[in-house]
Amino acid sequence: MAAGRALLPLLAAAMLLEPAAAVWPQPQAQRSPPGGGRCPLSPRRFQFAYAGGSAVGPGCAVLEAAFQRYRALLFAAARPTENEPPWGTPCTQLLVFVATPGCDGFPSLDSKENYKLSVSEGSLLLSADAVWGALRGLETFSQLVGRDENGTYYINKTEIVDFPRFPHRGLLLDTSRHYLPLRAILETLDVMAYNKFNVFHWHIVDDPSFPYESFTFPELSKQGAFNPMTHVYTASDVQTVIEYARLRGIRVIAEFDTPGHTLSWGPGAPGLLTPCYLGKEPSGTYGPINPILNSTYEFVTDLFREVGTVFPDFFLHLGGDEVDFTCWKSNPKIRAFMKEMGFGEDYKKLESFYIQRLLDIVSSLGKGYIVWQEVFDNGVEVRPDTIVHMWKENSTPYMEEMANVTKAGYRALLSAPWYLNRISYGQDWMAAYKVEPLKFEGSPEQKDRVIGGEACMWGEYVDVTNLTPRLWPRAGAVAERLWSNATVRDLQDAYVRLAEFRCKLLGRGVRAQPLYVGYCENEFGGF
Repeated sequence: MAAGRALLPLLAAAMLLEPAAAVWPQPQAQRSPPGGGRCPLSPRRFQFAYAGGSAVGPGCAVLEAAFQRYRALLFAAARPTENEPPWGTPCTQLLVFVATPGCDGFPSLDSKENYKLSVSEGSLLLSADAVWGALRGLETFSQLVGRDENGTYYINKTEIVDFPRFPHRGLLLDTSRHYLPLRAILETLDVMAYNKFNVFHWHIVDDPSFPYESFTFPELSKQGAFNPMTHVYTASDVQTVIEYARLRGIRVIAEFDTPGHTLSWGPGAPGLLTPCYLGKEPSGTYGPINPILNSTYEFVTDLFREVGTVFPDFFLHLGGDEVDFTCWKSNPKIRAFMKEMGFGEDYKKLESFYIQRLLDIVSSLGKGYIVWQEVFDNGVEVRPDTIVHMWKENSTPYMEEMANVTKAGYRALLSAPWYLNRISYGQDWMAAYKVEPLKFEGSPEQKDRVIGGEACMWGEYVDVTNLTPRLWPRAGAVAERLWSNATVRDLQDAYVRLAEFRCKLLGRGVRAQPLYVGYCENEFGGF
């Protein structure tokens, strides 16, 4: 139990420090007045309202929905007959001021998420440049509300000025290796909002299954899903996810990874995949997408035209990783094409040939793209505004890769140290927390090209039964690293706040696993 003994000082610190008013992720600046003070809240009388002069008001779907959600979260334990607070003049409303109009659009990479929250004598004011910042401020407000030993709700007097360090703070879910029911995705979006994540990277299809129901190519899911009746995402499901995410200020970026990771596409798209050969005869198996046929590019154009319409975000994730060349090498027609094109035996050139045409197609459809790092590593010509996504930890250290990508002028996303599907005994959230995305040699301009990162939950060993406890609160470590100031690094302080935040998640019905030894005042299930 040496490992357990090593964690005891953290546990002791958690018992000594007062977690009240702790916010996760930690705001950029938070100040409480000398002498403190608090304002009681009445569940019966408290309301959210729009401040005078606000550019948005009643009828704003994003904020009206948020007011309902947070009212339910704040006073979930309140009894209908709850008495007025026995002390002090209650704060009866949180006034919300938004400087710029816009409630019907979608969040984007350029969305403003900054806000200010002021809690003073009888006055609660939340101000933000845009509704997306107001959403982040409402989450912070909800975490500041406490309840004393008599059951009275209150909020401490405080001033908060807050904004994200990085604009892209994502979470990847893999719905191909195991199908995740719609409910599980929506619940994950809720907890993402509690952590101020703002990108849902939906790795929707892969080798094992194709659960996305395409209206252009319906056979893809009919032939490629685990079960085409039950294990699919209908057009309605997809729209539900996109709107549910929008109302929480979360972008949905879909990934359709090609030319590899496409075995599930084959049954529903005859002629798309490369026939593999054993000697001079076809083996009956298939490899990556066949890059030498015009019909391939006609198919890809039609599919991505649909995907680009269904998913409103400017960016699509096009994958481009882990292409196995074995099948291509075995196919005589591909070998002949290689010779004709002067590619020699360099199959990376064939991969680049395909990727380049794909990128041109996606660009012509008016979309931007994110690619896994192999596309950059293999020298594919990409647009200057391409975002390169780092995931490898072995061949080249990921910080060296970050330096190379940003030096070449491309924007970068980091995921390599944040594969949360990998688990180990003990507090592995700490390793994720200690990562510093800008810890590479490079100019200030290079550092500015790092737009954020993503925690990834790949699905080989994860389905609906263990998704939530494996994600939370561990993903919170990534959330704080991407939101809070770079100086927020104290593990002891983080432990205290994350443990308290985990208790809040339990109170909100989230099966978040424990960090270490301890208990919550309100355990999961309300006991």
